[in-house]
Amino acid sequence: MFSIPEREALRDRLIAAARADDRITAAAVVGSGATDGEDAWSDIDLALRLADGLEPEDVAAEWSTRIYESASAVDHLDVWSGSTLFRVFLLSSSLQVDLSFWTADTFAASGPSFRLLFGESNEPRPTRSSAPEALIGMGWLYALHARSSIARGRALQALHMINGVRDQVIALACLRHALPAHQGRGVDDLPAGLRQSLAETLVRELDGHELRRAFTASVGALLDEAQEVDPDRAQRVRETVWELVYTVT
Repeated sequence: MFSIPEREALRDRLIAAARADDRITAAAVVGSGATDGEDAWSDIDLALRLADGLEPEDVAAEWSTRIYESASAVDHLDVWSGSTLFRVFLLSSSLQVDLSFWTADTFAASGPSFRLLFGESNEPRPTRSSAPEALIGMGWLYALHARSSIARGRALQALHMINGVRDQVIALACLRHALPAHQGRGVDDLPAGLRQSLAETLVRELDGHELRRAFTASVGALLDEAQEVDPDRAQRVRETVWELVYTVT
């Protein structure tokens, strides 16, 4: 397990390396480190602006070698968002290091968790959030497959699908309460009563009765949130979505 001083020392070394790299014209701390919200479990999250004409592939390989050799990385994961490469490293100490490589024309804050360290940033970009209609749609889609999984006696698949319904409910609730929905980051800050109703959607055993109970609770929670954020859509789908519960119980 890494320590806070070890994390801070590594971040300082990475920032110094970015300042010394002519291919990088700006850098920012993002995530909890940008808002003084770090704790003992926080990771390192740096955004790097590349010089004009450079693409992430032109820089990422050399920086990856640095992380593997000097920081004892054991693996990494690449996630692309448009032209931006998010390379996520797992260190042997279990510390997560996120380096994002941005082309010169795209480097900008997309929310409050962005603290510029050096260089310049483009004008902030609006934060993208999932539209309510997409979350509601994914909710009933998971519910469809939850019903068929339960009916077929496929308990583990049903568990996965019921969890999928709940994930959409959580995202809708966080959206409604202006909390971060991604990866459930805001769910613990939802009102206590709402958190309790979400707890009722958890599958506690893999027998058919419990799966049906959790499925019913999940569908109810989905329709309740849909009613709050998009009443017209909730009204259109309510009868059909409830029918999924009735036809499996």
